[in-house]
Amino acid sequence: MGARTGQQYLDRLNAMTPELYVDGDKVTAKVAEHPAFRNNALTYAKLFDLQHDPAHRDVLTYESPTTGDRVGTSFLVPRTEDDLKRRRAAFSVWARESNGFLGRSGDYMNSSLTALATAKTFFAKADPVFGERIEAYYELARENDWLATHTLIPPQVNRAVSGSQQGGGNLAAKIVEERPDGIVVRGARMLATIAPIADELLVFPSTVLRGTPEDAPYSYAFAIPNDAPGLKYYCRSRLDHGNSHFDEPLASRYEEMDAVVVFDDVFVPNDRVFLLGHPELCNAWYAETGAGALMTHQVVTRTLAKTEFYLGLASEIAAAIGIGGFQHIQQDLAELISYVELEKAVLRAAEADGSPSPDGVFLPKWETLNAARNWYPTKVSQRLPEIIRKFSASGLMALPSEADFDTEGRADIDTYLQSATLPARDRARLFKLALDASVSSFAGREALYEYFFFGDPVRMAGAQVNAYDREPLQARVRDFLARDAH
Repeated sequence: MGARTGQQYLDRLNAMTPELYVDGDKVTAKVAEHPAFRNNALTYAKLFDLQHDPAHRDVLTYESPTTGDRVGTSFLVPRTEDDLKRRRAAFSVWARESNGFLGRSGDYMNSSLTALATAKTFFAKADPVFGERIEAYYELARENDWLATHTLIPPQVNRAVSGSQQGGGNLAAKIVEERPDGIVVRGARMLATIAPIADELLVFPSTVLRGTPEDAPYSYAFAIPNDAPGLKYYCRSRLDHGNSHFDEPLASRYEEMDAVVVFDDVFVPNDRVFLLGHPELCNAWYAETGAGALMTHQVVTRTLAKTEFYLGLASEIAAAIGIGGFQHIQQDLAELISYVELEKAVLRAAEADGSPSPDGVFLPKWETLNAARNWYPTKVSQRLPEIIRKFSASGLMALPSEADFDTEGRADIDTYLQSATLPARDRARLFKLALDASVSSFAGREALYEYFFFGDPVRMAGAQVNAYDREPLQARVRDFLARDAH
């Protein structure tokens, strides 16, 4: 089939029969029509449609090496620096369409599958059959243009103990039976973003396993359809409250639902099991396969688009209310400009300094991308909405709704709620956007999501320090000090 249209995506989504729970509703059919998921599904459908837009087709797709059909560029195996640039160009189209607010667009998990499908050296450490299975799965995902999400961590019940010890070992999803034809999984995992509107769920390693025999039931990697028997999703309350694009400009488009995943004795056939046991390989899953590098390449491209959006929004607010000439405002704008340019530089440096993996995949330089994935969540993502709040101030609380412009009070609103450059309705539209980008429930979820996107920032920082080769730099310091010792 190759690259899907938006309608093909929606039709398949409506044909699936998952088990979803949201705001007291049980949803088992026509997911794309449910109010909690409809708007986001329509947004994702637009991304699929862009693959067929003549303006973007050659960037977003390429010819499949097996069928000749046009397939998503995020499935392209990079063999050269130019291939990385080609992949980034495709990421950028979707990221700019969604202004960086879709953290689980299909190119994210597609990047993971692309790296894993080519990591023969890694899978040979366990059993080459695992590499063969994930390569076959990757080809299925590529040719059917599946939208996949993934689930990462055990439930937060008692964080003083490891996931495998929670609830006596009976809470975190684990293998409870190994059969000749597959495995049976029971327990729960967090946190599957966009699960209700995805085709597939990837259940990959994430937390650090200790490597003891007790960890064996929790050491696995597999994929299942989103409506597999026994699979249940418990969604958080919706942040898209069903209001118009005027009143909820971001939430009404980009609200990606998060869900707790429950495996009620879910059967996974062997051809969808990509690793079984081997906790040491589970711990190395992202680093040694190149999946972490290709996924982060996509993430930094997305966050660049998001930072650019905030720079544009802050600039529009400054112009609208006449604060652009104040030095403290210019200082904040300069900060946003620096963020944008630094993210651009990171992407180009990671590509230019990339190198082939043992399997011949040209990977962007990990140390460079790792610096960005430690820097953005804590230093940039939290600062973006803060600057919007500062620029907008009480203007965020003096906002009429769209409906108010059709009342007898319209004349007062037009008089008293205009701005230096905008009539009242346009000013309200701009500040509603600022509200949704900085203080709404949607904005709060975005801030939390970006802060913990890759995990605990403290643990990430420790991993960065431990993995970075600082010895040459220390040697320079010792050499310098030795000059005075003679």
